[in-house]
Amino acid sequence: MIKVGKHRRTLLRVGALAKIARLKSRATKSRNAGVPQTMRAAAIDRFGGPEVLTIHELPVPAAGAKEVLIAVDTAGVGSWDADMRAGWLPDGRRPKFPLVLGTDGAGVVAATGSSVRRFKVGERVYASSFNNPKGGFYAEYVAVRGENVARVPKLLDLKLAGAIPATGLTALQGVDDALHLRKGETVIIHGASGGVGTLAVQFAKLRGARVLATASGRDGKALVRRLGADAVVDGKSEDIAAAAERFAPDGIDAVLAFVGGKSLERCLDTLGRGGRLAYPNGVEPVPRKRPGIKTTVYNGEAGVREFQNLNRAVEAAKLKVPLEGMFALADAAKAHKRLAAGHILGKVVLRIKSRRG
Repeated sequence: MIKVGKHRRTLLRVGALAKIARLKSRATKSRNAGVPQTMRAAAIDRFGGPEVLTIHELPVPAAGAKEVLIAVDTAGVGSWDADMRAGWLPDGRRPKFPLVLGTDGAGVVAATGSSVRRFKVGERVYASSFNNPKGGFYAEYVAVRGENVARVPKLLDLKLAGAIPATGLTALQGVDDALHLRKGETVIIHGASGGVGTLAVQFAKLRGARVLATASGRDGKALVRRLGADAVVDGKSEDIAAAAERFAPDGIDAVLAFVGGKSLERCLDTLGRGGRLAYPNGVEPVPRKRPGIKTTVYNGEAGVREFQNLNRAVEAAKLKVPLEGMFALADAAKAHKRLAAGHILGKVVLRIKSRRG
């Protein structure tokens, strides 16, 4: 009798586990309803110039238990994407080709993993995922870990939201976490007319800082002035030291740099005693260390708290998102050629508008 009872309990347990597995399978199918099996993506089969970016038909990535599948509307195009296309890899390991590029973007939740509770299918979201093992945002669909996804701020549409996850996080964390800018402090934002700099100017003003921005060309200077910079100097053709002396006779408190080189060294010459410098990894050449200057090198990190901070700042600053150019997914190579041409004011984006079922 004892052996029969144990056998019966074992059969009941197996039956229960099978039922749970069927329910999970049904739930997964429900969460993935309407998602096609394949998608269009701009990917590379080898490293090289912009021409290696071509359209591929690839399987739609499956959302893992902790992931969100996003039907991509707009993807950001960054210099780091071009570096990866040309052969730079952050972990040094050779990738599996075809490789879909793209670090950030915005779209609509198409499916969620079994452990994801924060999002529902159909919600507008934006996300950042650097070197995503399941492929980047230059595609109709992307699978991203849930903590790297956030609801789009009400102020922004999907087109603008797709331009700012990586750049917005980098800009805000430079202002808040690396420099801890306070009301009344003076800061040089170096490279203020680019994708990160245009946002950093607005976040620095939100914190009450006085901003001296460096930008190139009349159009670049005009742009950052419209975004709220108190003063602007052409970092390539004008005297940064003289502009800083007029702006802050006792010395600049901080420098937030998004480009390197001799012009950055001239910015550092203007720092007062105990000044601070912050710049994200990737700024080259790396500025030389100076005694008495606190230097912070950082990465723009994505996470639940980080996106909460970004959403609050976007709303509080009534953020303006300048776009340098918008390209169709099929024109991803042209977008990279535009990057290579230089003098980018704001952000370059791909408008993808995934098919929805």
